[in-house]
Parts: sequence; structure tokens; C-alpha cells
Amino acid sequence: MAGTACRGSTGASRSSGGAVPVWAGVRAVFSVAGAWLPVVSFLARLPAALCPIGTLLMLTELAGIGRAGVVAGMLWLGQAVGGAPIGRLADQRGHRPVILVASLANAVAIVALVGSVVGGLPVGVQALSAGLAGVTMPQVGPLSRTRWSVLTASRPEGKELTGRALSLDTTIDEISFMAGPALAATVVVVFHPAAGLLLAAALGAVFGVLFAVHPTAPGPVRAERAAGAARVPLRSSALVVLWVMALAQGIMWGAANAGVSALARELGDAGTAGFVWGAMAVTSALAGLVSTGRPGKRDLTVRLRLAIVAQTLLGLPLLVVDGFVGVTLTVAGIGTAVAPHLIAVFGLGERVAPAARMGEAMALLGSGLIVGQCVAAVAAGPLAQAYGFRAAFGLTCAAGPVACVVALSLVRGRRFTPVSGAPVRPVAPAGPSRLPAGPAAVRSAGRRS
Repeated sequence: MAGTACRGSTGASRSSGGAVPVWAGVRAVFSVAGAWLPVVSFLARLPAALCPIGTLLMLTELAGIGRAGVVAGMLWLGQAVGGAPIGRLADQRGHRPVILVASLANAVAIVALVGSVVGGLPVGVQALSAGLAGVTMPQVGPLSRTRWSVLTASRPEGKELTGRALSLDTTIDEISFMAGPALAATVVVVFHPAAGLLLAAALGAVFGVLFAVHPTAPGPVRAERAAGAARVPLRSSALVVLWVMALAQGIMWGAANAGVSALARELGDAGTAGFVWGAMAVTSALAGLVSTGRPGKRDLTVRLRLAIVAQTLLGLPLLVVDGFVGVTLTVAGIGTAVAPHLIAVFGLGERVAPAARMGEAMALLGSGLIVGQCVAAVAAGPLAQAYGFRAAFGLTCAAGPVACVVALSLVRGRRFTPVSGAPVRPVAPAGPSRLPAGPAAVRSAGRRS
């Protein structure tokens, strides 16, 4: 059920030698840029997962749950608003300067947020600091997917390799967003209410910078073609549909997370919620690795429809679970369909977005996930508090059928044809490269339909 994200593919590429072992497929992706790039990108994107829960935990402990919701909401809003502009700047000016400045600015903004809360400043100042922390989030996940797309485009096995690379990167993204809350909760309990945010600032300042200066960082789109590419509209009907699917996924995630937390509190062991949620991280990561190693033969549109239907059906037991064993098994089952769904969403985004605006398109889809989680946090939390954990799970189960209707009616092959027009090549990465294919591999050729 995994995704090949290549442009114009009507299905996953077939290997001439038959089925490829899963780990051989993963190693093929590592051969493009080495294993260090996925490690750095994972650590660099952790701040995006640490900050929302870290803000909630810190404010709840130091200022009360009422203020925590307001300030955390501003951070989520900032992330949603700032994503596309940062992606656009990265397309226009290259990844290196944009991610470098954003990472350092974000670390400073997070420290300022901590200072405003610890110092007892007015809620307006705290909300403004949270908004700045959200706006400056460097969008490592979306820009990492863009980077892999550029790196694999000129390879002889580019179509299949692009799909594998995007599958692996989406899996890394999911692991980070599931590991982040558990990590934030752990350091808050062990050290200090502000420890989660301070860890996010440190990771961004170190690994965000390392991701920015990595030799694989694409340069800006060549000037002679950038003007023509900029006239290609970004917000097509296909991209809007994908954004809605990302929004639905964010709502399903966020509401399920709130329900698990409420159930854990009701059972008298709030700390167990992180371990329950970790079950989804494990199964989703395994599904993503299988998707990376063995892309399926069906078109991405078919895979998306199958994945969201499977996820909806697997989530229905949430309406009847009443203990840790039941909820853990259900959440683990849901995880097997989450990775295939998101791999298809971002793979189709890579297919239909203009090459010169790929970073902006990926960031826009990422904002859909963030907005969905924000909506769920605003709605599911009060529902769980007023009516119990099943009310939050009900929001998850209600979002699923809506997503299925959108997918089954609108996610069709004819809508998701590759964007037309000549490819737009970014400048080769700045500085010497040790990549096996050399700087010539870092371009966006091969994006033809």
C-alpha cells in the first residue's frame, strides 16, 4: 500500500529481478546521500513535534490549563501560517540560507517563549512569543522531501528511487511526530516543565544548522527559468484535495491522542498514554519501511483510497475500548495504515506540484497536518473533559468517513496528472559534494510526464 511518488507514473516501477528485499530497497535510498542525512533530518525535525506538547505541558504546570490552550494554539497557528512562505523562500533562494536562518531564529524564539512563561509575563507576550516560535519553524520535513526528490530525479532508476526515498522520509517524519510528545513528556517529568522546549531549541540550533549546511542542500531555481515557473499556479484542485486529506489525518491523529490521554487519566495512569501512542509509532514505522523497500504496483491514487478506508475501519474499535490493552491494539492497528496514507499524500503532491515550487507545495501539505491537529486539540480536549474519552475518540471516528468520501470521490487518476511544462533546475548544492552521483544528481530533471 506504499507510495511511489514519481511524476507520471501509473504504478510503481517494476524491478527486473522480481521482488526486492525490504532492506535492499532502504539501502538503495541510503546510497544516494548516505545514512547521515536521514539521521540529521530526523533530529532537525524533532523541534516541530516537541514544541506543541512542550508548550502545553509547560504552561499547564506554570500558568494553568486555560492559558496553556491559548499559547499553544498560537504556536500551532504560527506553524500553519509560516510553513508555505518558508518553503517558497527555500525554492527561490536555496535551502541552505533559508533553513540556516530559520533554525537559529526558531531557537531564539523558543528560548524567548520559555523566558516569558518562567518570568510570568502577560499572556499577550507569551502568545506573541509562541506565534514567533511557530512562524520560524524551519519546515525540515517538507524541505527534506523536496531534497530527496531533487537528489533522485536524475538517477537511472529515478522513478522508483524517488518513490522509495519519499516513503522513507515520510516514515521518518511520522516517527518524529510520535516520538516528540513522548520525549517532551519524559524530560518535563524528569527535569523541569520547560525542559521540553529547551531541548527543542537545542536540537534546532545544532541539527537544524547541520541539515541546512549538508552538501545535498539544493540551491535556488536558475534565474532564467524561475520567472516562467513562478507563473505556474501552485494551488490546483489536486493540491487542495491533498490538503484536505492531510487536514483529516491531522484531526484523526489529534483527536485519538486526546482520547488516549483522557483514557489514561481516567484509569489513573496518565503516564501510560505515551507508551500507548508509541504503539502507533512502531507499526506505522514498520509499514513505512515496507513501503520503502517494496513499493506496490497500484497507482498512488488507489493506494491513498485504500489506506484511508483501512485507517477508518481500523479506528472503529476506539468507540468500544475501555482499557489499555484494547486501546493499544487498536492504535497499533491504525498505525499500519497511517504511513501508506501519508506516503501517498506527499507522493501525489510531488507529482502535481510545479518543480520550482516543490518546497512551498510540501510545506503547504504539512500545514494541513498541523491545522488538523490544532482543530482536534481545540475540539477533542473539551469534549473529553466534558463527556469522557469516548467523545474524543468519536471525533476520530467521525473524521474518517468524511476523509473516505473525499478520497473515494475526488482522488482519481485523471485529476492527479503530472504538472506540464519544462522542468526547472535548481542550482547545484553549494560546496563540495561527496555524493555518489556528484553535483549532477542534484537537479530536478526527470520531472517530465
